[in-house]
Amino acid sequence: MTPPRPPPIPLETYHFCTYFDRNYLTRGLALYQSLREHCQRPFKLWTLCFDDESHAILSRLGLEGMHLIHRDDFEADDADLAAARANRSAVEYFWTCTPSLPLYVLRQDETIELITYLDADLFFFSDPQPIFDEFGSGSILIHGHRYAPEHAHFANTSGIYNVGLLSFRRDTPGLKCLHWWRNRCNEWCYARFEDGKYGDQKYLDDWPERFSGVVVLKHPGAGLAPWNVSATRVGFTVRGAMVNDLPVIFYHFSWEKFGIEPTHLIPLYYPYVAELRRCAIKARLPIGDVFAHPIAQAEQRARMPIHHGFTAGQKLLDILIWRWTARTMRGRVCLEAAADNLRISDQSGGRQQIKQAFFLAPQLVFERYFLHLAISAFLGNGYILRYRKFRHLLGRRQ
Repeated sequence: MTPPRPPPIPLETYHFCTYFDRNYLTRGLALYQSLREHCQRPFKLWTLCFDDESHAILSRLGLEGMHLIHRDDFEADDADLAAARANRSAVEYFWTCTPSLPLYVLRQDETIELITYLDADLFFFSDPQPIFDEFGSGSILIHGHRYAPEHAHFANTSGIYNVGLLSFRRDTPGLKCLHWWRNRCNEWCYARFEDGKYGDQKYLDDWPERFSGVVVLKHPGAGLAPWNVSATRVGFTVRGAMVNDLPVIFYHFSWEKFGIEPTHLIPLYYPYVAELRRCAIKARLPIGDVFAHPIAQAEQRARMPIHHGFTAGQKLLDILIWRWTARTMRGRVCLEAAADNLRISDQSGGRQQIKQAFFLAPQLVFERYFLHLAISAFLGNGYILRYRKFRHLLGRRQ
């Protein structure tokens, strides 16, 4: 009988890693902002930039908790990747790099005990802690596609499990799995189904049998995506987006081949599109890019189902929701300006921006970030510690 695993040491800091190029820059920024808003613990997002432009923009932004990796430094650490890049498309090469990135991070910082890979098009709606609670002392964390019945046939070609979120512990099974996966992807990683393989993803199919310590995530709010959301019950309450009466933790916004249900627009898609627009403004992308890929795609696909009907009520709802999201985005931009003012001890400017954010989007007062800034601007930094202590005590009582 296998002895029980010891309980895991609580993580003081989450270590995540992701990658993207210019085309996914706004999505990567939206992922970071969603972690910043909802993650209750400190985190570090190791970000591999596949082009100089993305690296330059993110360097200028200087985002707290984001550690940038230039592609040249990444490839210099792994000579096999340069050879793989020569015979693959850009997307295929990105997929090839997926297992190499967690290994790179673990080599760069030997104090990291657990690294979690995230696809750049994930977006968090609540704290990721339930994911790590369920992972416990496991070595490898994966989650299934959980295809809805109408999409079940994709399992044959796209695989049982999704690469969107994966965790690896620095132990024998975790490192063995990462090295095995890296070698397989370096050998073959193409955007086609061939001999039971597809990209970097079909390799995961037999991991529960091939490796020890594999935990398959069961939380319905983790791994929610277009290919499984129709088999769930999604709603919106004062607690935010909910699925089967549990908080949505993260949603995978990969909508190729899949439609969007109108009932999912308000709780899931509208907040994401608003954040994409806000990130484009923050990154100071050319005005054409603000309405180009991927934002225009997101807006067009999110709006499409509601335009299938032509009733006055549907059109009115469309207008009201998009005005609400636009004002929310402008309110969040004001909050960022307030934070900048407070960093340089401009309390008056910070208070003015917070007031403007409130008048634009009063619902922001329910967000922790707004409360932190308001307390700091109107009451002083000393009250922040009292506020955090109050939240800690409140959480313990609940």
